[in-house]
Amino acid sequence: MGTMSRGRMVAVAAVVTTAILGSTYLLGRSLGMSGVGPERPAASRVEAGSAYPAGAGPEGEAGFGTGTEPEATSGDEPDDGSAGAGSRDREPTPSTTATPAPSGSGTGDHARGHEGQLPPEPSGPQGARRTTGSSDVALTFDDGPDPRFTPQVLALLRRFQVKATFCLVGENVRAYPELVRAIAADGHTLCNHSWSHDVDLGKRPYATILADLRRTSDAIRAVAPGAVVAYYRQPGGNWTASVAAAARQLGMTPLHWTVDPRDWARPGAGNIVTTVTTRTFPGAIVLLHDAGGDRRGTVSALYPILVTLGRRYALAALPTGTPTEHPVGTDADRTSAGRGVG
Repeated sequence: MGTMSRGRMVAVAAVVTTAILGSTYLLGRSLGMSGVGPERPAASRVEAGSAYPAGAGPEGEAGFGTGTEPEATSGDEPDDGSAGAGSRDREPTPSTTATPAPSGSGTGDHARGHEGQLPPEPSGPQGARRTTGSSDVALTFDDGPDPRFTPQVLALLRRFQVKATFCLVGENVRAYPELVRAIAADGHTLCNHSWSHDVDLGKRPYATILADLRRTSDAIRAVAPGAVVAYYRQPGGNWTASVAAAARQLGMTPLHWTVDPRDWARPGAGNIVTTVTTRTFPGAIVLLHDAGGDRRGTVSALYPILVTLGRRYALAALPTGTPTEHPVGTDADRTSAGRGVG
């Protein structure tokens, strides 16, 4: 043991912990126990000003800002073909019908914004948020909803009384409206993730980008009346000035992440747990997926992730605030966006 590196010891301990917690979870389910799992701390045990752990944070985070999320490849959990309509094992369908450019100019354009939502983060890609701005840690789930995996994720979050943020794909919103309503009813934050998970959306004409984002937000609000859509996450993290400006014009804050366990590649539940629990720090935004392919590994990893992170931090959904009208999409925004790009 004296010759084993600290990193290997941490990885072995994480895998053993995952196996033990997973067995406890399955035993609890088989016995019909509803109280399995520790109570969530009322407040973060780490002060907002604490230094990031070694190797974590915006500068040391290995999974931060890697750019794209390639399609899932074979991993420890084979895809059984039941991923649902949101599977990314197909090519995304780009928008083919461009709407006219936004009417008006300058500060005359108004969008539905939200007083209290997180503002853009200058150090993030194209101003996208990569931290929560507090000691809270935010779990985010992309590409849903999915009829197989989203209900399992919701059940676990409900058991631990944790609120999260769900980045929804428009096509899946249309296909599974009842799941969108279930997410909203549980008090989670809703985020726009484009209509068809188009990783190249930011390269398209500005009017096409704007139409795609507006269509997705409208679909979410249509199936969940009163829902606030305060954030937009670009598929693949492929941010451009155009797509960031379009999100802001529609009152949404661009949303990135700081911890990426690459669960879309199906690395196995143990690896997902290790990455998330060792690289998360106060204020981190964790990227996970509840759709877009076989997400059994993510669901299996979520229980030990909630146990471990719940003991260290306050886990919270990103704030949405209350709706308010304010001017966005100025001429400067459009100029920097490069409206004709694409």
